[in-house]
This record gives sequence, structure tokens and C-alpha cells, in this order.
Amino acid sequence: MQKRGWVVVVAVACGVLVGGTGAGAQAPATDPRLFAGSADVKAMIARAKAERKPDQPNFSQPIVALAPYSANLEYRVGGLNAPASTHDKDAEMFYVVEGAGSVVTGGTLRDGKRTNAENASGTGIDGGSTRRIAVGDFILVPPGTPHWFTQIDGVLVLMALHLPK
Repeated sequence: MQKRGWVVVVAVACGVLVGGTGAGAQAPATDPRLFAGSADVKAMIARAKAERKPDQPNFSQPIVALAPYSANLEYRVGGLNAPASTHDKDAEMFYVVEGAGSVVTGGTLRDGKRTNAENASGTGIDGGSTRRIAVGDFILVPPGTPHWFTQIDGVLVLMALHLPK
């Protein structure tokens, strides 16, 4: 049952981001944390664009959540050095909603520091594999794996889904 639960969360979150379903558009939303329509996601992107501070490389907001799972919208901009990170206990899945850039996975965090007991961040990654990403791409990062979004062409909008072990 536990594995099936995260599959449902992934399917719902991805369906919302790629346009939702006709059935979802007709059903009344009883809890905004359990459903977000495509119009909601578009509004979140507009909010991120309007409220992000000029020196803020990543503006994140929750899309849907059901503990221990959460899907967030991440609005990232090029030209600012966002930190690289690792999550010791969670895998993280990303879906590219808008834009393009590169993701570096693996290697070692540069200047790594603990942000809390389960996560660390750094100024970049030494080593690792770089891959170009664009709209429609999925990235799955295993627990404990450094990852870093870089070389962003303008704006990169992602759905980020944390998947606890």
C-alpha cells in the first residue's frame, strides 16, 4: 500500500502539471492541498514571477500535499547561483513544466554544509553528470545524491516531489 500511495501522488501531480483531466476540472475541490488545477498552477507561476526577490534564485510554493508526500512548484531563474543539495532520507522527482537548463547529479557537494539533520547544501557539485533538461522531462534523484540546477535559460519551472524512503 505504501508504494502505491506515492505512485498515486506522482500521477496526480503530473496530471495537474500537464493540463489536468476533464474529470478533475468538473469535480469540486474539497481541499486545495489535495487538488490543484492547471489554472492554479499558472497562477502560482505568475505569483512566483511577481513575488520573487531579484537575488532569490528559487521561489518554491506547495502545489499539493498529503503527509509525508508533497509536490512543490519551483520557479528558478538563470544568472543566479542556486545551491546544490542532498536529501539523506528522500528521493526527489522533478518534472519540467516550463523552460530549460541543466541538472547535475552525483559527484560531491562543493563547500557542503548541513541545513538540518537530513539535508545539506553547497555552492555547486564537483564531478557528477550533467544533463540538459527541457519541458516534459522527468528527473529522479535517489536519496543522498547531490543535485544542482544550473545553466538555466531564462526561467526553469519544476514540479518537485519528495518521496520518503
